[in-house]
Amino acid sequence: MLIADDLDKLLDILPEFIKFPLNSHPNKKMLIEVVMDLGRRPEARFPGGPQYLSIHSISWYDLDFCIKKIPRFSRDNRSGVECTLHRISSIKNRKGNVIGLTFRVGRAIFGTISIIRDLLYAKKSILLLGKPGVGKTTAIREITRVMADEMQKRVVIIDTSNEIAGDGDIPHPAIGRARRMQVSKPELQHQVMIEAVENHMPEVIIIDEIGTELEALAARTIAERGVQLVGTAHGNCLDNLIKNPTLSDLVGGIQSVTLGDDEAKRRGSQKSVLERKTLPAFQVAIEINERNNWVIHEKVDEVVDRILQGSLIFLQRRMLNDNKFICIKAEDFNSLDFIVHSNSSSSGVIKSSFNEESFLSFKHNNNYKILPKSYSYFKTSFDIKDQKISALFMISILYIYGINIQQVKSSIKNLKLSLVLTRDIFKADYILGLKSSVKYSSKIRRVAKLKKIIIYTINTNTLKSVNKALKQISNIKRNIINNWFRLCLHKQDIELDAIIETRYAIEKIVFICRESVVLLPRNENIRNLQVNLIDLYNLNYSTYGKNTSQTLIVYPN
Repeated sequence: MLIADDLDKLLDILPEFIKFPLNSHPNKKMLIEVVMDLGRRPEARFPGGPQYLSIHSISWYDLDFCIKKIPRFSRDNRSGVECTLHRISSIKNRKGNVIGLTFRVGRAIFGTISIIRDLLYAKKSILLLGKPGVGKTTAIREITRVMADEMQKRVVIIDTSNEIAGDGDIPHPAIGRARRMQVSKPELQHQVMIEAVENHMPEVIIIDEIGTELEALAARTIAERGVQLVGTAHGNCLDNLIKNPTLSDLVGGIQSVTLGDDEAKRRGSQKSVLERKTLPAFQVAIEINERNNWVIHEKVDEVVDRILQGSLIFLQRRMLNDNKFICIKAEDFNSLDFIVHSNSSSSGVIKSSFNEESFLSFKHNNNYKILPKSYSYFKTSFDIKDQKISALFMISILYIYGINIQQVKSSIKNLKLSLVLTRDIFKADYILGLKSSVKYSSKIRRVAKLKKIIIYTINTNTLKSVNKALKQISNIKRNIINNWFRLCLHKQDIELDAIIETRYAIEKIVFICRESVVLLPRNENIRNLQVNLIDLYNLNYSTYGKNTSQTLIVYPN
């Protein structure tokens, strides 16, 4: 990664007793900000923690010395250094006098968004979430440059605090060919957003720190006009944004819906539930947990629906390793993690086996879903030492009908069962319902018959009956798990790869997508291992190809 920080221009503003120790500091290139508060010692903040720079306390003279070297502070108490990305913020007393200064170091880090480069080519609106200081502005600045220079798009930045393109009338080179619109007053940001669309015909609009209801509404208006958005908002995760009444409109808005008696009974929920109001303004959400550790939600509408329903959530975590390789890891309800490694070159999209496809989707071919040829990259946590295999438990997905869902959740937690509840009956492995309710629900019985879902019923809605049924359902999976352990013992790496491939195909495609899947060609001995695992799941299969290297096709029930 190439880093441009113009740090010397910022240090020239500081008094000598602060500037000198910073110039000779071994971690000078890692400096985050410098803090000067009246009557206190000056402080430098690094990723490893803060450090004092002098034994002398800051005086009125020191503050005035710095203020005279910088432009006037705007209404949001921010200023900057012209032709740089540095930000200077002030703290004032009740009389309006500056009693504290924060010098935030602004850096243009080229190559920092290689971790999500493939998402930029999808032409979807992207929202970056994260706590202050985690690197959202740095990331959005690099996204701007890539879209404007490499993708040749018409990009307009709404730069309220001059953080993205720097202070002064001439934008910093870090934004490439993108145009910058400054905002005279922070409270007018939403008006400038609309003005940019109406006057300058952008293909992409960049917005930093969406924080008010009017700005969220403007973002929705822009999205409805077909303009791609890239923005940032404060919040650790998507769940925080949903609960934020001011910004929830960015992800579709939340409304309370009153269900009828039959529908509430079918869902096993209360009559008043929360649902998404409309389509999100942003189709992709990225949670920046750390600078090189991001969580990706490629379908925000589906994720929001699942969160509101208390259903299963699939996460995609991308990390940039020390060796500059990108590690993509899926985290979902059954924790069957897998990893893809790809070269983090600054040009082109991520060169993973998925190419430009969505992370959890696969190429179609004759109505089958084909696993990637580089399946040897997929690994699970197997430990062959001492003939022990720590395989991850397979979790049953349970749909509740006519039973108090909170009671079932409590029982699962107390009994420590590997069961997950879902409100989507088509995703369920089993249905647990009150006998009297299931008896008079032709829809439940029809869906169960169509999808071959086993229905368990209890006569009375008591804790004892619920616990007994849950234990019985859990024991079914336990038998599969025991056979899974025996199947994997004393196996070579190539055999384990084939078994893992089969299990992944069954649980991720056959069960969830309800579609057939073609496995990679294998020899007869390895195919027999795969067939043993397929039989554990009571699934049908067929073979095709040459005798020496035939291929298995697994079918859903």
